[in-house]
Amino acid sequence: MNISNNNFDFDIIIIGGGPGGYNCAIRASQLGFKVACIEKNKLGGTCLNVGCIPSKALLESSSKYKLINDGWLDKFGLVASEIKADIPKVIETKNKIVSDLCGGIGMLLSSNGITSISGFASFVDKNTIEVVSEKETKKYKAKYFVIATGSNVSSLPNVTIDEKVVISSDSGINLTEVPKDMIVIGGGVIGLELGSVWSRFGAKVTVLEYLDRVAATMDEDISSELLKLLKRDGLAFNLGVSVTKVENKGTYGIVYYKNNSDGSEHSIQSEKILVSVGRRPNTDKLNLDKIGVTLTDRGFIKTTKLQTSIDNIYAIGDVTEGPMLAHKAEEDGAIAAEIIAGQKPSLHYDIIPSVIYTHPEGAGIGKTEKQLKDSGAKYMVGKVSFAGNGRAKTMRETDGFVKILCDENNNKILGMHIVHAQAGSLINECSVYMAYGAAPDDIALTVHSHPDLNETIRAAALDALGRPMASLPKKKKN
Repeated sequence: MNISNNNFDFDIIIIGGGPGGYNCAIRASQLGFKVACIEKNKLGGTCLNVGCIPSKALLESSSKYKLINDGWLDKFGLVASEIKADIPKVIETKNKIVSDLCGGIGMLLSSNGITSISGFASFVDKNTIEVVSEKETKKYKAKYFVIATGSNVSSLPNVTIDEKVVISSDSGINLTEVPKDMIVIGGGVIGLELGSVWSRFGAKVTVLEYLDRVAATMDEDISSELLKLLKRDGLAFNLGVSVTKVENKGTYGIVYYKNNSDGSEHSIQSEKILVSVGRRPNTDKLNLDKIGVTLTDRGFIKTTKLQTSIDNIYAIGDVTEGPMLAHKAEEDGAIAAEIIAGQKPSLHYDIIPSVIYTHPEGAGIGKTEKQLKDSGAKYMVGKVSFAGNGRAKTMRETDGFVKILCDENNNKILGMHIVHAQAGSLINECSVYMAYGAAPDDIALTVHSHPDLNETIRAAALDALGRPMASLPKKKKN
């Protein structure tokens, strides 16, 4: 498949070494291309260095700390003296995990014959990029390019992030002591996860959210259940409010906000203010306008089957429109390489799972109930609590439910949603069902091990079919 000639240094150059970029590079190498991967910081991108992995490391540490201190072990008949959180050690452990995984990616690229280039890349023309590093500035030519530069933190027009008092998630994963209190601006995935981390370690955390619910992209039942359980665990919420101004006082900050329904004005002060209002694509320094790559009004790269407006340049992951998820970027990367190789792969963007790794976790795939209602679809609902699940009881993790949405006409599963301590793992069984166009009948006919959490998925399928287990509610229709 190698298509190099004397005019090109590489067949494909991938700009960005995050989940999308390094997966694209590996798949392209497997297909026989001569490949280079350029990364300006550390391999692994946002996900590995300041996103998915470090936040999960902190969530695991803080979750175990809180559960033990809150008497969770007592439920197992175990007794332990009070434990203390050594926050610098927690951060050190998190950093070790990140470092190990970064090194692993470097080894993967090397073992697949991929050239790793360190530096900041920008386009000179459609076949040439310039890479600036600390040591040199050098140009490289390739027949194809894949832009995988990811995203960066966003802020509000009236909020300045100084990473001391007013912080982004980049600093939120690196605090070396627990703040007395913290305001989180934004009730999405990042805000809820990092708010949970520092709340568990002892900070008084208040979440300010513009919308009238948290986790707004998920099914409303997940949002309401997570809100209830996170409140129970100590987080405070002000929903339906707009932040108008933030004052940085040096050792603390003041957030001014108004109620969206009545316009009343309020303020709240805190030692730390975490801004988590989303992310923006990293496209502004690539010289894309110079070579004619078309962007949206929000700075995303417009693509058709991952191809940009320039025929030899592709874009994947967070720089394109769609869910900003590492696993979506990974699949984008492999698919881009296969398209360049002349194959015709496909990715079902409507059945990509999303997870919030709070405690409990919230996970969903496919349509939400509101989406079905708004479209006028006729559907059935199966919904079963974990309260009656034997394995959940032995784990002392009975909060949450499984919810299945099915087409009333042909029984096809349209959406699956879970709240539970293990929702992020459980949703992947749901992904397989939906990828193969399963109906609840297929789940009902699939034998599940006992006792296990996955039995609740089968119970929800039976509920959707009108065959609920004893003591479970009858199915509902819209």
